[in-house]
Amino acid sequence: MSDEIKISVRSLYKIFGDDPQGALELVRAGMGKAELQAETGQVLGLNDINIDMPNGKTTVIMGLSGSGKSTLIRHLNRLIEPTAGKVHVNGDNILDYSEGRLRKLRQNEMSMVFQKFALLPHRTVLENAGMSWAIEGKSRRKYASEATKWLNRVGLEGQGEQYPVQLSGGMQQRVGIARALTSNSDIMLMDEAFSALDPLIRTDMQDLMLELQKELAKTVVFITHDLDEALKLADHLVILKDGFVVQQGEPQDILLNPNDPYIEAFVSDINRARVLRVRSVMDETRQVPDDIVGEVDFDDTLETVIAVSKGDTTNNYRVMHDGQQVGVLHMRDLVRALVPRRPGEETGNIR
Repeated sequence: MSDEIKISVRSLYKIFGDDPQGALELVRAGMGKAELQAETGQVLGLNDINIDMPNGKTTVIMGLSGSGKSTLIRHLNRLIEPTAGKVHVNGDNILDYSEGRLRKLRQNEMSMVFQKFALLPHRTVLENAGMSWAIEGKSRRKYASEATKWLNRVGLEGQGEQYPVQLSGGMQQRVGIARALTSNSDIMLMDEAFSALDPLIRTDMQDLMLELQKELAKTVVFITHDLDEALKLADHLVILKDGFVVQQGEPQDILLNPNDPYIEAFVSDINRARVLRVRSVMDETRQVPDDIVGEVDFDDTLETVIAVSKGDTTNNYRVMHDGQQVGVLHMRDLVRALVPRRPGEETGNIR
């Protein structure tokens, strides 16, 4: 997967109300969301958002209800127009696009998977999956093979002639994903796509997402309010509060080094052993100490290592990646990483 930036958001503001430009000056002068609404009646949706979203990776945007997640993702395909700022896709500012160019972006370059599925009830599963082709005027005969391929890929073999009402919630969401994949767009926007699903189905959908992403390397922007889901799916994690970015970066780094009490509260109850990876707590070295007792993979979870070590905190392991040693894991560092950091406390050698 490339580190090239696919989507770049710069100085993005959104204010809802009858005088957004007037309110914008107050926000730029430092007025926050609650104060702005109390004094002017305007609602601050996004406040100076700056994010780079890497090509071929999953950027997860999370926060509590009202933090601006859905507002932000809808700026990426201009379902919502900004008050100020820029949104670059493949280097082009989409705010400069004509209506025709914008339709092309939505139809061919950027697909969207919705929380409530957004399937057409009078069309079959196959026809829903092939919707992007149908919008372009292509016949069912032309898109049937491609749509069937992706329906099969997401586990809906033989369901093409069914109607959405005949499917479970999880199956309907799979149709939405198949529809996005059939469009063959490089970018997939997923707005709380799994939030309406039962826990077991939701876990299945997350696993499917990881499997597909490993194979296809799409640029995915995924919205959620669930930190466990965010940490599971994200290559790049962005946490919003009241319309602004509190912290963003590699999920492991945010978990180990929260920069704000708001983030510390978010991560305090996480099962760190299940989420943290060996690569985040190892010492980077190619030297082999004398007291090594075995090898672990740099992407193993700490939970896996604890099981291997049988809880022995005196063990040290070579950390391997692609057959080469990239570090050494000391179990004392692993244990230290399991303890949430208190506000203002340094993390020591833990990265």
